[in-house]
Amino acid sequence: MYHNPVLLKESIDALNITPDGIYVDATFGGGGHSRAILKKLKNGRLFAFDQDEDAMSNRIDDPRITMINSNFRYIKNFLRFYKSVPVDGIIADLGISSHQIDVDERGFSTRSDGTLDMRMDRRQELTAGDIINTYPQDQIQRVIKEFGEVRNALQVSRIIVSARKEKLFRTTADLKETLESVAEKGKENKYFAQVFQALRIEVNRELESLTELLINGTSILRQGGRFVILSYHSLEDRIIKDFFRSGNAAGIINKDFYGKPLLPLKVITRKPIMPSDDEIMKNKRARSARMRIAEKIQS
Repeated sequence: MYHNPVLLKESIDALNITPDGIYVDATFGGGGHSRAILKKLKNGRLFAFDQDEDAMSNRIDDPRITMINSNFRYIKNFLRFYKSVPVDGIIADLGISSHQIDVDERGFSTRSDGTLDMRMDRRQELTAGDIINTYPQDQIQRVIKEFGEVRNALQVSRIIVSARKEKLFRTTADLKETLESVAEKGKENKYFAQVFQALRIEVNRELESLTELLINGTSILRQGGRFVILSYHSLEDRIIKDFFRSGNAAGIINKDFYGKPLLPLKVITRKPIMPSDDEIMKNKRARSARMRIAEKIQS
C-alpha cells in the first residue's frame, strides 16, 4: 500500500490548474496527486517522476501522463527532452512512502528488522550498510549530526566504529541493538528514527536533490506558474523556505544596481500550511507535514 496523499485538496488547489496546462508531479509514489491533477486537465499534459521502480507499477493508463523513472533533480533535462518547457506547475511530496516503510528488506523502518539498504533508487550502489561499515568515524559523525540532528553524534560514531571491528552491521536490528546504549531512555524509537533519517538522507543525497529540484524547477516554470512542496522535517523545510524567499540556493537576496531585490518567485505562504487535526487523526503520517507555495514572477 502507498500512503494517502497529505493535504491533497489544498495542494491541488494551490497549483491553480488550467485545463490545457503542463504540470509535473515530481514524486509520483502511489499516484494520488497525479490522479487529482488529471481530473482537472482537459488537453493538458502531466509528467510524473519517481526514482523508485516500485512506483512504476502504479502507472496510470492515460495518454496525457508521461511516467519518468528518475530522480526529480533531472526535471529540467527531461522536460526539455519532451519539448514541454515552460511548465505551469510543479508539485513535490517529499519523504518516504508508506509502501517503502512496509517492505522490510528496504530497511527504512525502525520497527521491523530489514537489510541496511535505504535506497530509494535501487539502481544506485551506496547503501546504509556501506555508510555504517565503511565511512570513517568523522564522516559518520557528520552524517548523524547534520542530517539526524542527533546531539551525541560523536558518541554514536565512536560506538559504531568500535562495534564494526568485531562484526559488520548487516541489518537494522544490528544497528538498533548497538544504539540502545546511547539512546535516551523511554525515547528510543524517536532516537532510532533520527539516526535512520540521517542515513536515508545521506544514501539518497536527498537535500542535494531537493536543491537541484528547486533550481531547475524554478528555471522551467512559466510566469505565474506555481511551485508546491510538502516536506516532513525541518532540514527540508528550511531549504524550501529560504529558496522561495530568495530565489537561490544560498538563501541570499540579490539586488540590482538600484537596490531592488532580484526575486524570481513570490512567496504565497508566509507560514507553511499544515494538516487539520482531523486529517492527522486519519493519517498519522500527516502530523509532520508542512506545505509551502511559491509563484514564478520573473525569469
